[in-house]
Amino acid sequence: MAVSRGRSVLVTGATSGIGLLTVLELGRAGYQVVGTARSGEKAEGLLARARREGVEVRVVLCDATDPLSCEAAVAETAKLTDGGPWALVNNAGGPLPGPVEEIGDEAVRRHLELNLIAPVRLARMVIPAMRACGSGRIVNISSGSGRVNFPFVGWYSAGKHALESISDTLRMELRGFGIEVCLVEPGRFASSIWGRAQEEFSPGPATVYPAAAGLIRRYTEQGIRLRQPFPVARAVRRCLEARRPWARYPVGWDAWVGIYAEEHLPRVLTDYLKCMAIGACPVPPGSRGVLRFVTGGEKK
Repeated sequence: MAVSRGRSVLVTGATSGIGLLTVLELGRAGYQVVGTARSGEKAEGLLARARREGVEVRVVLCDATDPLSCEAAVAETAKLTDGGPWALVNNAGGPLPGPVEEIGDEAVRRHLELNLIAPVRLARMVIPAMRACGSGRIVNISSGSGRVNFPFVGWYSAGKHALESISDTLRMELRGFGIEVCLVEPGRFASSIWGRAQEEFSPGPATVYPAAAGLIRRYTEQGIRLRQPFPVARAVRRCLEARRPWARYPVGWDAWVGIYAEEHLPRVLTDYLKCMAIGACPVPPGSRGVLRFVTGGEKK
């Protein structure tokens, strides 16, 4: 039985972390939610959690990196939602940690397929039905890293930067059709992404970046202790409920502070502070005099 399109939402990567909490948040708010899962086992886990929470959720199988799987998932969602969802929440994504120098082309291609090409592909697939109805909403889950770069997570930031850029373009192209596009930019919250980061990173024995392994290990260990991403799920709901949503929704104090610093402080200072914070990089050559001027002194 199809549900009313006006409150229907398709959420990708819905079986854990931000995606799972978003599905539950929207379900409790009265939206008809369809979540994607990569396997039947993960789908059953999502349905079981939803039943425990007293939330109705429908699930479709989808591997976001497979165009045919995406087509099948969108077609099934269209049957469940009377022609297609009113909103799409692109949450599926993953990390690619490590020094830029040591990450090969194939790993980069897989990473960008998941974090950039897949969400745009899914948006292209649902836009025609949204345009035909004269309304719709696309929410892309980015990251504070979409605007703030750190060492050893360069490709993750690059993918999120690109997602933010294409989202800006889509927002301008689609507004005349009644379709709004916005970004959610979480800071650091508990997520399975931290465990996957540890699994993805395997430095070679001859690496010249020994600090990278320690940094990723600390990220993984800290990730277990981070707070759950309930504020991110609530930000997604605000995107859907707002008559005119913001272009960007930073979530978490670290995202707000990092973005403000990146946009307002001298680059030489933000480079220094980020390298100092992770203990992974020397002070950029020639920058000490500038740092003394900006900071009023220099730490020894």
